[in-house]
Amino acid sequence: MAKNSIKTNALRLAECAGLAFEAFEYDISDGRIDGISIAEKLGRSPEEVFKTLVTQAPGHEYFVFIVPAAGELDLKKAAAAAGRKSIEMIPMKELLPLTGYIHGGCSPLGMKKLFPTFIDETAVLFDRIWVSGGKVGLNMSVPPEELAKVIGAVFADIAK
Repeated sequence: MAKNSIKTNALRLAECAGLAFEAFEYDISDGRIDGISIAEKLGRSPEEVFKTLVTQAPGHEYFVFIVPAAGELDLKKAAAAAGRKSIEMIPMKELLPLTGYIHGGCSPLGMKKLFPTFIDETAVLFDRIWVSGGKVGLNMSVPPEELAKVIGAVFADIAK
């Protein structure tokens, strides 16, 4: 794990917002970029490493959910948190044009548009959580309350 010298949109936004973050690069040459593997590479528990998931409700209304790498998004809980009847994951091919990020490098910071965002309530159990830094092989640690404030996120019970 090495400190990062690359600047992504996510890192630039974090810097501009005065977010207390640290960015770290990790090796992706083995192809292991799932949340559990990333936690292992960062030397963190999978409960404190979070993945950013983009969903849509009927009518092309988009929502972002940030859940622990070890867990899954509970679509029923997510829909309830967003005040919608149903929510589904967006097709992977829509991720880049919609957010500016690719699968495995989607950060809650620096998307093309700020979508309503929900962070799993377990994040508040940690002083810092780890989220994507805006590209595959780059993560950043941030205080969850500060992250929520910067992106206008709400904490909710959304994981299973």
